[in-house]
Amino acid sequence: METSEKNQKWVLDPSHSEIEFAVRHMMISTVKGQFTKFNLVATGNHENPDKGSVEVHIDAKSIETRENDRNNHLKSQDFFHVEKFPEIVFKSTSIKSLGDDKFSVKGNMTIKDVTKEIVFHMVLDGVIKDPYGKTRAGLTVEGELNREDFGLTWNMIIEAGKVMVGNKVKLSGRFEIIKQE
Repeated sequence: METSEKNQKWVLDPSHSEIEFAVRHMMISTVKGQFTKFNLVATGNHENPDKGSVEVHIDAKSIETRENDRNNHLKSQDFFHVEKFPEIVFKSTSIKSLGDDKFSVKGNMTIKDVTKEIVFHMVLDGVIKDPYGKTRAGLTVEGELNREDFGLTWNMIIEAGKVMVGNKVKLSGRFEIIKQE
């Protein structure tokens, strides 16, 4: 992220960042949602990304799908059980450069009481000095997981053996982070 050898700490600019997810609904459409409260802290520099790290903490109660009943169902014991498990956490274990400002970020995702390794694809969208003298970087991150791997197993069989909620969840994030001086 920075051209010096020393790893730098980078913190989230939450007003210019978002985390979204998408999942199949009744196997005929895709429903998107987001988490509105989260934090990301990264260390690293652009020349040695393999020595960097990223950690993301998501407030599970902040789930938003534009439908209050669905939001409440997702917060319930059928899904995230937010009263018992208020946070979703991702901690990287390795970052590998793929060239052209593209990276593979492997790490452990914890949802509820289950931790599984997943891989995200990350693009460094750019690094700039803002008008206030701060160094900022833009990141786009994509990945997917099987929700059942994390104990999110609620479902309902509907017409012709189809299910209400797909198992594959696509995750995406767009983050603006600020280097700490």
